Amino acid sequence: MFKGRTLLLLTLSIVFAVGAAFYANSWLKQQLPGSNTAVAAEGQPVVYAAMDIPYGQPIERRHLKIQLLPEDLVPANSVADPAEIEGMIPTQDILVGDVIRRQRLSEHQEGATLAALIDPEKRAFTVRVNDVVGVAGFLLPGNHVDVIATKNEGGGVKARTVLKDIKVLAVDQKARTDKNDPIVVRAVTLELTPKESEELAKARDEGRIQLTLRNPMSEEVATPTIEPAPAPAPVAQAEPPKKQKTRTYSAPPSVIVIKGVEWERKQVPM
Repeated sequence: MFKGRTLLLLTLSIVFAVGAAFYANSWLKQQLPGSNTAVAAEGQPVVYAAMDIPYGQPIERRHLKIQLLPEDLVPANSVADPAEIEGMIPTQDILVGDVIRRQRLSEHQEGATLAALIDPEKRAFTVRVNDVVGVAGFLLPGNHVDVIATKNEGGGVKARTVLKDIKVLAVDQKARTDKNDPIVVRAVTLELTPKESEELAKARDEGRIQLTLRNPMSEEVATPTIEPAPAPAPVAQAEPPKKQKTRTYSAPPSVIVIKGVEWERKQVPM
């Protein structure tokens, strides 16, 4: 009898152990983000920003959170797994609650943080500045500026705006800052196209340059070009009527022939 009870307890223990393992395995599968069961029941995982991520700040796990969305509401180029984007760098500010999209991120490489922030079609161009050229230290990474060039010409000074709406990539050696206080810097790095780089290099060598800070909400307003009204087509003036020549007819010579009490006029042949 003792052996039978031991065998029964052993059998029940094995059954309970198998049941517990099966239940634990099912629970773990439901917790996995890529689980087909979870996707079918609740939706697909989408990575959101759990806090503001500044431009140039490498992404950390604490910056991210996951929400499940129905398949038809999942944004294009969204991220499902936070591990895929950890260490990458935003190319613009990402606000809390924004969907993380791949086109707004750049690969981070050691020693090349600034290079990862540059648009593929543009270049980084650094200019030396002082407290005046650098807008009294109020320039920060991510600002936009206009570039004014001045040079001596004809006994006077000529100024012109050579570049407009240029993005500031870095001030000194900082590609980002958490402070808004003015800091006097010695160099400003701008994001330019190759053609704009040539224009700025030429303007810098010909004279001096000055940076002007733009309001982030400002937009270029194209000044309408008013073309002069076309001159009216010349009106053909009617020619004055030609004076007709009047011919003066003179009566042919004639003679009067008198016969008694009668008389008549006869023309003399010419």
